[in-house]
Amino acid sequence: QVQLVESGGGLVPAGGSLRLSCTASGSIVRINAMYWYRQAPGKQRDLVATITSGGSTNYADSVKGRFTISENNAKNTIYLQMNGLKPEDTAVYYCAADHKSLIGNMLKSWGQGTQVTVSS
Repeated sequence: QVQLVESGGGLVPAGGSLRLSCTASGSIVRINAMYWYRQAPGKQRDLVATITSGGSTNYADSVKGRFTISENNAKNTIYLQMNGLKPEDTAVYYCAADHKSLIGNMLKSWGQGTQVTVSS
């Protein structure tokens, strides 16, 4: 089992910055990719950014040029640097990981989420 713990959320004014962190722990066999999702009140959970085990990244159009996903493999941690925040970025941000279990099947694990609120 893999546990994901996010941190770094908070309240910032529009135009401000935040950096989210997500650390994976537990029975980690192999992580194929890690993700940041977000869910605003009353809306579906949307994919924000992806980073693969090879270091490839991908972003939702709404955050391209403002958000950067990165990793520290030695610490099993990924980050989401968020600059130029807008009120519409307000959401609970979730970390997720696609990983191989101890018995060989692929699983997707989720963190508990961290609240990001951007004031106008």
